[in-house]
Amino acid sequence: MSMSNPSAHESAIRDLDLSYIDPFWTGPMEERLEGFSALRRHDPIRFFAEQDTEYLLAGPGYWAVTRHADVVEASRRPDAFCSGEGTNIPDLPPEFREFFGSMINMDDPRHARFRRIVSAGFTPRMMRSLEEGIERTATSIVDQVIGLGSCDFVTEVASRLPLVVICDMMGIARERHDEVFDLSNIVLSQGDPEYVPEGSNPLEAFLSAGAGLSAIMEETAADRRGGDSDDLTSLLVNAEVDGERLTNEELSAFFVLLCVAGNETTRNAISWGLHYLTVNPDQRDIWMADIDGLTATAVDEIVRMASPVIHFRRTVTTDGVRLGGHEFRAGEKLVLWYASANRDEAVFDAPDRFDVTRDPNPHVGFGGPGPHFCLGAHLARREVGVMFRELLTRLPDIHATAEPDRLRSNFVNGIKHLPCAYTSA
Repeated sequence: MSMSNPSAHESAIRDLDLSYIDPFWTGPMEERLEGFSALRRHDPIRFFAEQDTEYLLAGPGYWAVTRHADVVEASRRPDAFCSGEGTNIPDLPPEFREFFGSMINMDDPRHARFRRIVSAGFTPRMMRSLEEGIERTATSIVDQVIGLGSCDFVTEVASRLPLVVICDMMGIARERHDEVFDLSNIVLSQGDPEYVPEGSNPLEAFLSAGAGLSAIMEETAADRRGGDSDDLTSLLVNAEVDGERLTNEELSAFFVLLCVAGNETTRNAISWGLHYLTVNPDQRDIWMADIDGLTATAVDEIVRMASPVIHFRRTVTTDGVRLGGHEFRAGEKLVLWYASANRDEAVFDAPDRFDVTRDPNPHVGFGGPGPHFCLGAHLARREVGVMFRELLTRLPDIHATAEPDRLRSNFVNGIKHLPCAYTSA
């Protein structure tokens, strides 16, 4: 095959570059979807070079894994594709990885120990309290906006529920909730100028925001030691599992993880949910006609379509590992593109269609199967479902009035602002 006469599939993917924010990640969403579709069809495990940034030198590059089957298989094989070398594309120092990624950036046996201790904190009493808190908070959020007739759906609705749930779960004082929200925005901003002003050093802003979240957790933990409160921080600092408990550093890292993984991703699922209901009014009607019966499938469809976490990385542990017909060498990076896997034509019928009745729906919006499947998936589903039940019953005509103002990121499929309108009550 001559390079001067490239085939159709080479033309389709020749200019794709997943490593550069501009233009692939800031352009129209349709172009992003078409790009991933071309990769899945023609080069499903493709190598990309990394880019230099003002604060990090380019790494050795990575293999982009874009098909659903390959993402699932890699997720199920942590022995071959590990997380302990980092789950972000750039190579970061170990201390940096553990602080900002916590258990996400661990392999067994450390990962199993950490997950066991944290899971023990989610007692039946704790889960009942959380579910009651979700319902109260969702009701309160709608109470605050119901008379306005319009608002910024992200800042006034979608962001409020996970923020309050996580902070209440961890026992964070109410007057510090907005501080947690602002700091977590910076951690996940990837230098977006709305959160990191132009001229500022994004890495310094990132580190400072992480230190701020850590300080909030350290103060809260110090106040809870020796007490008998029933928030998760109290349980984690006072209880032992098999003679072990989290260290101060591990507890702070876990809180940072909750803020960015539990807060940002759930708010973005809710935000994208309103967008999809707005542009698919027939699906809104179907859901509203059977809220009890369809909320579970509708929530999973929102998560599939939104794919709030766009990717995570893995690292090959040994020479000769194979995936999707490709053989890898030890140390090579793989990036699992969940956003692509969730639109795989081989798995989902009409994958770009929003269908609140879709069942089965084997999406990987909470990660693939295996030890790193999202610990908070049940809680996230509950938050999204309760929020939309409240909205669809009390503000049934709520709709977005503009296109989403998207976060400038290839890691979080974020919406910064989304104006909406509805009949005020």
